[in-house]
Order: sequence, then structure tokens, then C-alpha cells
Amino acid sequence: MTEVISVRFRGGCKNYYFAPGDRQIKMGDQVVVETAQGPEFATCTEGNHEVEDSAIVRPLSNVVRMATENDRHTVEYNRKRESEAFDVCEKKIQDHGLDMKLVNVSFSFEGTKIIFYFTADGRVDFRELVRDLAGVFRARIELRQIGVRDEAKMIGGLGICGRPFCCSQFLDSFLPVSIKMAKTQNLSLNPAKISGTCGRLMCCLKYEQNAYEDAMKRMPKAESFVQTPDGPGNVRSVNLLRETVKVSLDSAPEPQKTYHNCEIRVLRNGKGSREGIEIPRERPERYVEEREEEDILQLVSSEPLMSMGKLEDLPSRERITPPQDGERRSSSRRRHRGGKSGSTVKKPAGQSGAPEKPQQPHPVKPKAPAKPQPPKGDRPAGEKPRAEKSEGGQAVRRPHHRGGRRRGGGGGGQGQGGGVSGE
Repeated sequence: MTEVISVRFRGGCKNYYFAPGDRQIKMGDQVVVETAQGPEFATCTEGNHEVEDSAIVRPLSNVVRMATENDRHTVEYNRKRESEAFDVCEKKIQDHGLDMKLVNVSFSFEGTKIIFYFTADGRVDFRELVRDLAGVFRARIELRQIGVRDEAKMIGGLGICGRPFCCSQFLDSFLPVSIKMAKTQNLSLNPAKISGTCGRLMCCLKYEQNAYEDAMKRMPKAESFVQTPDGPGNVRSVNLLRETVKVSLDSAPEPQKTYHNCEIRVLRNGKGSREGIEIPRERPERYVEEREEEDILQLVSSEPLMSMGKLEDLPSRERITPPQDGERRSSSRRRHRGGKSGSTVKKPAGQSGAPEKPQQPHPVKPKAPAKPQPPKGDRPAGEKPRAEKSEGGQAVRRPHHRGGRRRGGGGGGQGQGGGVSGE
């Protein structure tokens, strides 16, 4: 066992082992490691741990140091130079008329080496391009041709599933994919549906291939001669995911019936004749799926829950009875909230209106005492003599005099007496 740390370089999904030495490095720490191309900046994906000696490629490189603030500034400066170098290289390619597509540019940590990644249909003579780039950047220039899969991994994007590309997220190497996998999984052979953005077959076809191959070993082939609970027949189609088959029975060819894999007994696997095949008298048992509790507890009755026939059988506290005469429902109380007391109360039937008169005052009268009385100095001049001659120091207010002013008579008391005598 050897103690190592796992690191990942920029734009890569593969982990590399390096010797940490006496340092305790945690996941997420940035370090500078020694590689075959010189010092490189990397991020730790797994701290100090031990692995088998067979998993290590000798000699094991060491960690130079923990990344400092100057190292981070150097990396940011190299990123800016990469964008500038990309524009310069594209112009040089157009000047030389080369049939190539520039994909990415990568600077080494020390800036002494620049790698240009490009794609092309065939071989390209770029010797003159390398000389021009070397004279501009004064560094070691390397042009590397890559495939369309590597291009998709570097650029990144979203697949038809709506998720980022697998190659740019977690795949450390490209998996071999063939059209046979699409046939095994009963997928459409339309290239637009089984191809990725790169134009090659999707890498995810490899993920479920082992499960399909295992199911094929247990399922019969098409056109197999089988015995079912309803009699013998031939298999017309196979569903590997559900592990079901569609059988055309000898007694009733149409319509085809669906059976589970455990409901059939294979008498002949694949195409062939039935000569010499003995059909057993015993038929396989039917497969009964276990019903979930939710299906068992479904309501069978379609009658309303609170029907009048079942209302009498309910407990007394759940029984709904109409309100008795003379009782007010909660809705009447609800109408009193926020409104004038007694303004919306209706008299119950069967009661006389005489006792209810003191309980139903005029809607304006309860508000009159609540208003503050204005001082005597603010009253009109015509009402001052009446207020002075009233008994107890209060003005006499009569309901039939409200809203008007009496004429004829100087004093309140004399005017009233004169009016009576005149009649």
C-alpha cells in the first residue's frame, strides 16, 4: 500500500496519483505538481489515502508545493493569454488558407509551451503556421489534432436528455459504442435519435448494455415455441425491460396475449419446425401480481358518504340536524361582525313586534351620544337663547324639530308657550 493523493487538471475528468510527502492535503486544495511537461497547477479531488501498488504507475511524481496567491494570479494571467492566442491563431489559419478548425488553446503553467487543439478531415501541412506562431509568442508551439468526441468534451454543452455531456462531466475515457447495442435495446436506428452532439453514437448506450445482455439470457427469442397457461403458441415479440412476451396461441392466433417470463415454458428456442417436440399436458401456473395496499383500500361503494339513509347510523356528535325554531345559526352571528348592532337582525317567525321595539333602536340614535358635543361658543346664534333657558343647563332636543329651525318667537320658552296658546 502506498499513500497518495488524487488530483485533477483543468478541463479533465481523469484523476492522477501523486505522492504528498509529509503534507496533509485535503479535498479541494490547490497544489502545484511535477509532470513530464514541467510544473502544473491542479486541484485535489481526494486527500491522503492508500491504494494498491498495482494501481500506481512508477515512478510516482511528487507534489511540489501548496498553491500560493502568486500561483493563482499566474493561472488567471495564462487564461487571458489563451483567449488572445486563439484569435491570433485563427487569423493565421485564414491567411495560410488551411482547412482546419481551431478548438482550444492551452498554456503551460510557466508559459513556456502553448498547445493548439484543432480538428480536420484529413492531414494538414501546418509547418508554416507553426513558424508564424512561434515568432509571435516566443514560446514552444505544438499543434495537436483531435477527434469530434474530444472536441465535444473540451467545449461542453447539453445533450438531448437536458444534462451536460457525460464526457465533460465524469467520463475519464471514451467507451466503445456500437450499433449492435442499439439493436439489443430495441431502440430506433434513426441516427438523429441515437447520436450525440458530436455526431457519434451516444456514450449512454453502454450504461444499460450489461442489464440487457443479462435479460436476453433468461428470455426466449422471437418465434420460439412455448407452452403457456392457455396452451401452446409462438413468441412474436419480447420486452426485455418488463420481461414479458407476446404469444400467438395455436387455438386463437388473434389477438396476441402477453405473458410474464415465469408463465411460459420454452419448448423450442428460436425458429424451427415442431417435429419431434412433445407438448406437455401440464401447463404453467399464472403469474399473479401482488396488489398494493392502496388498491385494496379503494372505496367500492359509489353512494354519497352522507346520504340520508346512513345519516341515522352515525354517532350523535357527527349527526347533522336542522336548527330548531328560535335558534340562531352561526351565520347570523357572523353578519353582526363589523356591522351595526341590530341593523341586520331579522325577527323570528311567530313572535310579536312589541317586545322587540326596545331591542331595535333607531340606527342613527346610538351614534349621536358618541359624538362629542361642540362648545357653546361654536353653536349658531339662534340656538344660544334656548340653551341658556333650558333646565339643568342642557339644550332641549326634540326629534320632530331636527333638521329645521323654528321661526317666530325670540326666546325658546316664550316661543313654545306662544305656539301652544295660538292653537
